[in-house]
Amino acid sequence: MLEIKVEDGGIVSLAGRFDASQAANARAALEHVERSVTIDLADLEYISSAGIGILMGTYRRLHAAGDTMKLVNLNPRIRNIFRLAGLDKVLVIE
Repeated sequence: MLEIKVEDGGIVSLAGRFDASQAANARAALEHVERSVTIDLADLEYISSAGIGILMGTYRRLHAAGDTMKLVNLNPRIRNIFRLAGLDKVLVIE
């Protein structure tokens, strides 16, 4: 199960497991993000390629509008997934 909190100030928190079963809910929640955003992954336990695809779609949409997306508080396993996929060269990851 994935918990998504969209907070004031451009912060989105993701917690739990972000896989294909959660893709539709995540896409719907992230479509409402219309400005630069920080996505906090401190409580994210797992992300599949479907989850990465949703995040990359959000990044592309925001980037095309001149806004930014930053990922923060990645645990080492999640950070390694982004690194192995080469996304650490595309996304801002802190």
